[in-house]
Amino acid sequence: MLVLVKRVWQGLFGLWLICPVLLAAEEKKIDYKPPVVGSGLFSDKLTMMDKEREEYAINLATYAGNQIVDGKGSPASLTQARRLLALSLHLSPRNRKAVVMNYQLEKGILPQKVEGDYSAEVLARLLLTRGQLLMKQTAEEDVLLGRCFIEVAAEMDPRNEDAVYASELLRLDNKKISWDMLTDVKVKPLVLPVPDAANKEEARP
Repeated sequence: MLVLVKRVWQGLFGLWLICPVLLAAEEKKIDYKPPVVGSGLFSDKLTMMDKEREEYAINLATYAGNQIVDGKGSPASLTQARRLLALSLHLSPRNRKAVVMNYQLEKGILPQKVEGDYSAEVLARLLLTRGQLLMKQTAEEDVLLGRCFIEVAAEMDPRNEDAVYASELLRLDNKKISWDMLTDVKVKPLVLPVPDAANKEEARP
């Protein structure tokens, strides 16, 4: 009897030791590749004030984090978050919310649920309205961001018929966004100038 009790306690002790390890391994299983945004697609010429750019970046990042929590770190939620964080960083490269979340996800740390400024339905309406205004501009940057906003609005609230219709019109006109251009920007390597032979001769004492 004593031997049986001892074995039970040994088993329980072993589980107590291994559980934290298993939980830590489970937490690190998320497969997240940080977006490459380079110097950003949107310059100071974008028809949007810096404060507005910052606010949209914060709300997009907050929504992305909450979707990851709701999806329990599913591949679909991480793919969506990668797109939204890339868009946030293009709008505001130093946005605290987007920068921190991007880093933590790369390290396997899932975000916590937080209360956003807007519900998904309200944020989708704001994105749709702002996107449509941007689409009326002539600058390429404005039109590109307008298309991004409209597509995100439709994904965010599929019950919003106006957002879905506007997004589907973009698809029918072959104007859907290729998100690779936001998430995987081709960054040119830095090439340092090499002094030629003549300069080397002049540099000798």
